[in-house]
Amino acid sequence: MTQLPSKADILQWISDNPTKAAKRDIAKAFGIKGAQRIDLKRILKELEAEGKLAKRRSSYRDANVLPPVSVLEVTGPDADGDIYAKPLEWSGDGAEPRILLTLRETDPALGAGERILGRLTAIVGEDHSHTARLIRRIGTNPQKLLGIFRQGAEGGRIVPIDKGSDREWVVPAGATQSAKDGELVEAEQTGPKGRMGLPKARITDVLGDPSGPRAVSLIAIHQHNIPDSFPDKVVAEADAAKPAPLGKRTDLRDMPLVTIDPHDARDHDDACFVQSDDDPKNAGGFIIWVAIADVAHYVTPGSALDREARMRGNSTYFPDRVVPMLPDTLSGDLCSLHENVDRACIAVAMTIDKDGNKLGQTFHRALMRSAASLHYEEVQAAMDGEETDRTAPLMDEVIRPLYAAYAALRKARARREPLELDLPERKIELDERGNVTGVNFKDRLDAHRLIEEFMVLANVAAAEVLIAKKSPLLFRVHEEPNADKLDALREVAQSAGLNLAKGQVLKTAHLNRLLAQAKETDHAELVNISTLRSMTQAYYNPENFGHFGLALQAYAHFTSPIRRYADLIVHRALISAHGWGNDGLSPEDIERLPDTAQVISDTERRSMLAERDTTDRYLASFLQERIGAELTGKISGIAKFGVFVKLDETGADALIPMRNLGNEYFHYDFDTQTLMGSDTGTVIGLGQKATVKLAEAAPVTGGLIADLLTLNDKAMARGPSKGRGKPVRRKAGSAKKKAAKTARKVKRTRK
Repeated sequence: MTQLPSKADILQWISDNPTKAAKRDIAKAFGIKGAQRIDLKRILKELEAEGKLAKRRSSYRDANVLPPVSVLEVTGPDADGDIYAKPLEWSGDGAEPRILLTLRETDPALGAGERILGRLTAIVGEDHSHTARLIRRIGTNPQKLLGIFRQGAEGGRIVPIDKGSDREWVVPAGATQSAKDGELVEAEQTGPKGRMGLPKARITDVLGDPSGPRAVSLIAIHQHNIPDSFPDKVVAEADAAKPAPLGKRTDLRDMPLVTIDPHDARDHDDACFVQSDDDPKNAGGFIIWVAIADVAHYVTPGSALDREARMRGNSTYFPDRVVPMLPDTLSGDLCSLHENVDRACIAVAMTIDKDGNKLGQTFHRALMRSAASLHYEEVQAAMDGEETDRTAPLMDEVIRPLYAAYAALRKARARREPLELDLPERKIELDERGNVTGVNFKDRLDAHRLIEEFMVLANVAAAEVLIAKKSPLLFRVHEEPNADKLDALREVAQSAGLNLAKGQVLKTAHLNRLLAQAKETDHAELVNISTLRSMTQAYYNPENFGHFGLALQAYAHFTSPIRRYADLIVHRALISAHGWGNDGLSPEDIERLPDTAQVISDTERRSMLAERDTTDRYLASFLQERIGAELTGKISGIAKFGVFVKLDETGADALIPMRNLGNEYFHYDFDTQTLMGSDTGTVIGLGQKATVKLAEAAPVTGGLIADLLTLNDKAMARGPSKGRGKPVRRKAGSAKKKAAKTARKVKRTRK
């Protein structure tokens, strides 16, 4: 009888013969016949369980060696434009191999996430282990999810953390990446529904403890595919940057420009200073200087830094961290307008009259030195009479002139009537370990409004100058609401006993009158939120369609190039238009402006969603200890599946499912956005006061579930129900008729 080969012999033979690794090939090579095939099968199974072999169809291969033909996923280009891929069948001990795609001129363009079949060639001495030729495309990016791994007898399953998904995924034994029970994992679908009708998946990344205090923003970063590490070449370019010399720049270092930011600001990209205009023709007027970090000096067209910044689009801010658009060498140092250090900037001097009308502007590529890095609260305190050692020396020359110019700009703002929403901004308070200690609403100070008005004026100046010079640029566009959204807003207004005029060209002034009617009433927050929801999403575009919300004909983003790529494009346009250097808009920049506008509009929305999801998770974490507590709020949303209540204390949104509303059937009416009880005729509508009992708080998903206790201070019916589950006794149109009757009553009593 032939002696069975050792495991080492089998592994060596498979390594030497990767194309002949079926069980029958192995048996033939070692002369194994008859009953010994059972022993060979056992040895191969043991090697597979030990992770030393991977089975592919009927063949075995060394788990640490890729087969010559493999399924690959394109990871995208690097800073040099070379396209790389990763193997989808890697189960070896070491790092996942990096594969360079060597495409022919006739091969199709490949994008990140596409799957291909490639022919591999192993190489030595490079930063990649293989090259690959395209055989054929297989498909696009597979469905991915983030979830909690639950270990089973053979592999396990993944419970999604997304609030909108309750379907679990099955993970086979060889696709767990050694994840432990309860760990947060990232996975992708690998096959159709398997046992129990669940889709199959493989874990691609193990992220650790989901309940860790720092995991909240990490979940959002992974869930929304926000890149949070920089390629080596990008970091190398940033590290090689040097401070800009004076050269031909305007020297503004003696001008006491100051930055005013939140006390925990991570970067300082704008500074300001105000002078009285000494032109006798402009008595009482001012010259407002706004200086912005000259990021274009460091991030030049076509560089690795530029490609990475365009791909990121903007910085993303979380309560515990920031995912920056630029490496910290630039965003936190060389580009940041720190106190008492020379910094390159692009400055605009804007002349206004005593009534806040802008008379003109001049732009300068300059070198500045910030006189002070101030924060909003200390500037406001100084103006309110609480000066400190830092602010006292600046009062007469810097701080008071800022407020004087702002008073003039307020007059112009009142005439222009931009949309005046009053929505308090929440701030999640964390301790040093990342645990939530509280949720506060930020104060809106004149110091905040002052800086906002200066920045709006500077953005308008940039747009107007570039239009006059016929330069390409990216506009910040905000179109007026569509008819359907306005009708929904009118419904909300009517339910609150208010009025929004119909049948005329909508202006922000009309919406402001509605907001003024709601002010100081119980419906103020609801009307503000509903007005915000009626707005279209602002976006970037090479064409100018105006800015409805700000009531401006032309608007561009110029003031935050450290954290927004759109502003960098505007800076380059200003450089080209003024002939300041060869680092302005490149022909490629101009050619792909429409594509750039789409990319950065998409990344902005991505960041907004990630930031919102993170806030929801932190709020759920904060409220987890309040389960069973009674909380007050207002009805903020109506849907077929239940009611949303915005809680007064935190601003969090809790869902009251239909089953938690009471003991009767509720009919949903889309037109009036109401629910009507089939037994009692109780109508649940937007803006009503509610008391709820918190039933569930899930920090991993950010979901809050509550029971409705009272509506407008009236207790909801409880106990056994005769109507539950039976046909609705009231007609489906009853809620609509009742709402119409209420609207007529409001109309008759309205003055």
